[in-house]
Amino acid sequence: MAEKMLVGPRQTRSLKRDLARAERKRKRNAFLLVLPLIVFVVIFFVAPIAGMLERSVVDTDLMETWPKTAEAVRAYDWEKGAVPDETVFSALAQDLSRSYEDRTAAAVARRLNYDISGGRSLVMGTARKIARLDQPPTSWRDTLIEIEPDWGRAETWAAVRRAAGPLTDFFLLQTIDHQRDIDGSIVPVPTERAVYLQIYTRTFAIALTVTLLCLMIGFPIAYLLAGLRENTANLLMILVLLPFWTPLLVRTAAWVVVLQEHGLVNQMLQFLHLTDGPIRLVYNRSGVIISMTHVLLPFMILPLYAVMRTVPPSYMRAARSLGAPPFTAFRRVYIPQVMPGIAAGSILVFIIALGYYITPALVGGAADQMISYYIAFYTTDTVNWGLAAALGTGLFAATLILYTIYSRLVGGVRGVM
Repeated sequence: MAEKMLVGPRQTRSLKRDLARAERKRKRNAFLLVLPLIVFVVIFFVAPIAGMLERSVVDTDLMETWPKTAEAVRAYDWEKGAVPDETVFSALAQDLSRSYEDRTAAAVARRLNYDISGGRSLVMGTARKIARLDQPPTSWRDTLIEIEPDWGRAETWAAVRRAAGPLTDFFLLQTIDHQRDIDGSIVPVPTERAVYLQIYTRTFAIALTVTLLCLMIGFPIAYLLAGLRENTANLLMILVLLPFWTPLLVRTAAWVVVLQEHGLVNQMLQFLHLTDGPIRLVYNRSGVIISMTHVLLPFMILPLYAVMRTVPPSYMRAARSLGAPPFTAFRRVYIPQVMPGIAAGSILVFIIALGYYITPALVGGAADQMISYYIAFYTTDTVNWGLAAALGTGLFAATLILYTIYSRLVGGVRGVM
């Protein structure tokens, strides 16, 4: 009996070790199964977003090309005056001369040109004239100001200070139509340059309009499909998914043909005597909203249909039997139960619409381009990656805010239910 009692604890400890080993093995196998997905998300999602966020606040063009100038600018006591002394000008002359020989001055010229008008010509013109000097002058300060008087302006050195790096808020402030003045205070940009808040407003207005239209059109369709038999609903769902089988560029080009002055829509309107002549429906805001609504409508219908299929029809019958009018039963019984689908479809459509590029670029006019168009423009045409990254950061922040609102909304609905 005593021998059995001694064996029991050892067997228990052995069983616990075996269970713990089996649990560790199960967790390791589960981790290995999802490891490729984690690597994919990190490489193709997390890393690009981190790079975008970094590029919007990191400014090292001047620091890497003109290291002596950047160090001298950061060390100089700017309270003594807006234009620095000979020490800073001497460092500038050395960096200008070396960068001109290395053919790297264009990077700094481009960066200063973002901040001040004529920054590129200022840098390149000064570098060329310095290279022609036979011997170093007695005072680089007087010589550079004589070569290019803009080096004697406080605005020029304020731009150099803003570009000295390694961190900057220059690009982020631009996206909200603000800048730093000579003293470093944040002030609004001149009215003729205040465009980005207007672009953001236009982007959000178009995305919100498309979302509301998708909800107005998609809700009755999803409600109809949810009330049909499963076989019939699955058959009709093919029509909802049909746009996914057509390339986006083809669908957008088709809308250009359909909405043009002699297209199908104008012909039908004139045939029904609703208009006296063709109306302009393409290359304007109307064409953008119509085409985007068509493209994004399935993203609204699918979440709504998935939630509506889970709502038992008996709930509505019970509300009617208790004396509730049809609209009251629909509003107070049915809508709260499908609210997660409404929220999911709306946030999905809205976020996708925020970043749309091809459809507005092809169907819209110059005054209908969304923020994605300008991100592409600054990335490929002007190579202003800092501003492009800052605009992308604004969209990313808006997406996070919307997702937070969606999570709280869905959580509140579930709490009530």
